[in-house]
Amino acid sequence: MHYTGTIWRPPYEADSLLLEVTAGCTHHKCKFCTLYSDLPFKFRMSPMKDIESDLLEAQILCADPISMMTARLQGLPYSKSVQRVFLTGANPFVLKTEKLLEIAGLIHKYLPSAETIGCFARITDAVNKTDDDLVQLRQAGYNGLTIGVETGDDAALSFMRKGYTSRDILTQCRRLEQAGIEYGFFYLASISGKGNGETGAKASAEIFNQLHPFLIGPNMLTIYPDSELYREIQNGTWQEEGELEKYRELRVLVENLHISTYFAAMGASNAFQLRGRLPDDREKLLATLDKIISDVSEADLRRYRRELPHL
Repeated sequence: MHYTGTIWRPPYEADSLLLEVTAGCTHHKCKFCTLYSDLPFKFRMSPMKDIESDLLEAQILCADPISMMTARLQGLPYSKSVQRVFLTGANPFVLKTEKLLEIAGLIHKYLPSAETIGCFARITDAVNKTDDDLVQLRQAGYNGLTIGVETGDDAALSFMRKGYTSRDILTQCRRLEQAGIEYGFFYLASISGKGNGETGAKASAEIFNQLHPFLIGPNMLTIYPDSELYREIQNGTWQEEGELEKYRELRVLVENLHISTYFAAMGASNAFQLRGRLPDDREKLLATLDKIISDVSEADLRRYRRELPHL
C-alpha cells in the first residue's frame, strides 16, 4: 500500500480500509494545525495507477486463499471482506466529482463487498459540486464524511483562518443532507480563546441544532511550537483557555445541544473519554463533566496536555 507522511483517521474508522487518494490539505492555513507539516508539499492527489495498485493488493489480501492460509499458519490476523473504505488526506472530497466517481468505480471493481466510502472533508469541498453531483456521489457510495467544522463561532472561524463562516456550515451541510450524505462534526474546544469558550459553545450549538450530524466529536485544542497559533500566543495576541475552562465549555455545549446525535470525545487530545447519545445521555454526560471539573486539578490536566507528543 502507498502511504505518504503520517496517516490520520477518525477513531471510528479503525476497521475501514485506508486508501490514500490524496495527501495534505488544500487549505493549509488554519493557525492551530500542524497535522500535515511533515509533508514537503501542500496537497497532492495520488496517481490513479497507485490507487488501483493498492486496491488490487487489498483484493488479494482479502480474497486470496493462499494469503489467508499463510496468515493462519503464522498465527497472524488475516483480512476479511472490506465493507468500508476511508480515503486518506485532509479533504479528498475536494476532488472533482468525475475523479471521485472514478475512484469509487475502482473500489467497487476490486472490492465489491465495499458498501460505503468515507473521508475527511472541509465545509468548502461541496461548494463547486452541484446538487446533482452530490446525489451521484451518494449513489456511488460516499457517505459518513467527517468534517472538522471546529466551531460555529464566526469570530473564532475568522481569526483561525478556517476559510468559511457559520452560514457556510449551514448551507453546505444542508446540501449534503438533501443528497442523503451523512456527516459527523469534529468540535475544537478552546478555539474561541480564553474567556470566550462558553460563548463559542452556545454559538456552535445554535448552528448544530439546525443540522443533523450523526456525531459531534469534541477535541481539545493542543498547541505545538511549530504552529502559527503558538506565535500568536508568544506575541500576546491570543490566549488559550485553561484546561478546566475547556471542560466547562464542553458542558455548555452538551447543555445546549437539542438534536439527536452521538457525542463522543475519543481522540488523544482528550484526557478523558466521553461517550453518550444526546439527548438521552445528557444528564450522564453532564455529571461526568461536573466530576472532572470538581475533582481534577488544572495542573494535572495541563501536564497531560504538555506531555502529549502528538494527536
